[in-house]
Amino acid sequence: MADRYAVIGNPIGHTKSPLIHGLFAEATGQEMDYGAIEGQPGQFAGALDAFRQAGGKGINITAPFKLDAYAYASEHSPAARLAGAANALKFEGQRVLAQNFDGIGLLRDIEHNLGVALRGRRVLLLGAGGAVRGALLPFLEAQPARLLLVNRDGAKAQDLLRAVGAAAPPVFEAGGYGELAGQRFDVIVNATSASLRAEPLPLPDEVFSEAVLAYELAYGKGLTPFLAQAGRCGVPQLADGVGMLVEQAAEAFAWWRGVRPETAPVIERLRVPLA
Repeated sequence: MADRYAVIGNPIGHTKSPLIHGLFAEATGQEMDYGAIEGQPGQFAGALDAFRQAGGKGINITAPFKLDAYAYASEHSPAARLAGAANALKFEGQRVLAQNFDGIGLLRDIEHNLGVALRGRRVLLLGAGGAVRGALLPFLEAQPARLLLVNRDGAKAQDLLRAVGAAAPPVFEAGGYGELAGQRFDVIVNATSASLRAEPLPLPDEVFSEAVLAYELAYGKGLTPFLAQAGRCGVPQLADGVGMLVEQAAEAFAWWRGVRPETAPVIERLRVPLA
């Protein structure tokens, strides 16, 4: 019988995870059954208990259950601890291991797939939600010249700076949008929810004037207001988050199965033109 895995979220009908992991399993010769579970608020633990009792080996977690997944786990990776959230769990007997692969998936897409190394770059990271929390350690380990975290609520960004604690190098700064006037960056990453609502961000054009990459975590939304502004300002490379989606899935697959699949064919299959 094939090993069972799944993704849980609400809503879940839009998820690409079963397709992605099915392609990974086919490419690597792994026998696994990967499904989707629509969880209900307040019933996350019960849903996972039932999944484990039915033989589940591991599960991906998407909104709104990443905090619930962290609380459910018995052991947490450093990235999951900093994020306070988990996007993947592995079940080993009574042990429930939590990981957060969002950050490493994002970094791998930027550096490996898009060819933009963060080392020595000025990086602007927008937002202060779970995806940003997961990205902080991998981004800092990439050794940028500067990493500025900006959020509408600047105090929340400052809280994240303090949460990194002793691991935070002097290049890591945090604040609000009002601090961006006159500043320029090489890489700008939008991890806010604004693009899901097609809302523009209060970004002065000059932040894009020397940028080599504008990256939108939302995927499949085409030319979002953030990417459209970057394009108007002459940023030569625009990307959405489909590569991050596939790369973080590959990290979970490798964690579960011990083999890392090739991601390029899956990214190409899922990519939607930015138009």
